[in-house]
Amino acid sequence: MTTGEAISALRETLGADVVSLPDEFGDRRVVDWSGLPGETPLAVVRPRTTDEVAQALAICTRYKQPVVTQGGLTGLVGGANARGGEIALSLDRMNRIVEIDEVSGTMTVEAGVPLQTVQEAASAAGFYFPLDLGARGSCSIGGNLATNAGGNRVIKYGMMRDQVLGVEAVLASGAVIGDLNKMIKNNSGYDLRHLLIGSEGTLAVITRVVLRLRPKPTVTATAWCGLPDFEAVTTLLTRAQAGLAPGVSAFEVMWAGYHDVVLANLKNLRAPLADAHPFYVLLESVGTDPARHNEAFEEFLGAMLEEGIVSDAAIASSDAHALAFWAIRDAPGEYQRFIPNHAAYDVSFSIAQVGDAAARCEARLRERWPQAMILVYGHLGDGNIHIVVDVPGMAKHEHDDIDRVIYEVTGELRGSISAEHGIGVKKRHFLPQSRRETDIDAMRAIKSALDPLGLFNPGKVV
Repeated sequence: MTTGEAISALRETLGADVVSLPDEFGDRRVVDWSGLPGETPLAVVRPRTTDEVAQALAICTRYKQPVVTQGGLTGLVGGANARGGEIALSLDRMNRIVEIDEVSGTMTVEAGVPLQTVQEAASAAGFYFPLDLGARGSCSIGGNLATNAGGNRVIKYGMMRDQVLGVEAVLASGAVIGDLNKMIKNNSGYDLRHLLIGSEGTLAVITRVVLRLRPKPTVTATAWCGLPDFEAVTTLLTRAQAGLAPGVSAFEVMWAGYHDVVLANLKNLRAPLADAHPFYVLLESVGTDPARHNEAFEEFLGAMLEEGIVSDAAIASSDAHALAFWAIRDAPGEYQRFIPNHAAYDVSFSIAQVGDAAARCEARLRERWPQAMILVYGHLGDGNIHIVVDVPGMAKHEHDDIDRVIYEVTGELRGSISAEHGIGVKKRHFLPQSRRETDIDAMRAIKSALDPLGLFNPGKVV
């Protein structure tokens, strides 16, 4: 049996409008945002229903045809790129919102629905879907599940897996598994939902999902704080979580190096504070009592200023003012304008270790590359920091030595080499820095059980 026979069987069963060949792709993008090399898939299959996904995968299994599943192609680790010899299974046509259950507080959607569409539909129904990423307009819910996406509000609402109640998926054999249930409590055996979330398309194809909706906040308080040292940063976090009754919805920390570089290079940004500080925190709290919420937020910050935990602070007086604060934190989307060849790392540690981890990484990087630009920032409330390194004259394909420095420190502190972007192909060889060999053996056993022919996303994760 040959690849040509597999594609012929797919076209015969599903039709040429579902199964397209390379000369029919047009200008369709078939690689993710990672910048890693990717091969053109032998065909792109764009099913419209779960049944068509099942038919396609059953045919691929019959002909032993490898498959790479693609969502919005906004990934950063090459997880959705073909490596050669695969067909691509795109869920972009499965983009319907099936149901909003206002009593249960759930939304059932197909996997190809963009995140922003879910956010807007939830808001229109009087609810809130808290997951938020810079790629919200392009990334798909299926991709968010496949990578267990995080974003800015994990501190209050959790990762993507915490927003999901039920999952439907298709195995390589074409068998449909899972259940679109709406229960928060469900202990009926092994939880296939959590097994598939974060599996990066290596175990099954997620087709539909039940999302958990939250009450819509009616007031948001946002502040930009300058702090004297990292101990003050962690103290502010602890005190905010205990002292703000509605809790903390975002706690974004930026080292001075990041703050100063992005403001120097992006002229549309303005410094919220007059004086320079070693650390900056964007603090946000959402609630449902507008009259009391802002007053309590101001009282809390006043106490932090009096105690010297916060050196200076600016409170957003409007939505536009808050967006200006967020524009500084969201500046990484503009890196291509001034550091196009940078190396970026997404790592996590226990909150108590973050300061030490960042200091170790910067010290070792400076030993090797004294002139490097090193930017550190991240979501401190969940231990996730981003480290960006730009070495003058170093091309993108020369980052292996930087990888080794960052992941060596991550391994020493038993952190995670991937806080929210996944493993894909980019981080596969560094997985032992974060996981025991017995863990990886268990992953391989699960992969073998659900995908015995190794057809799903070959060469990724394990």
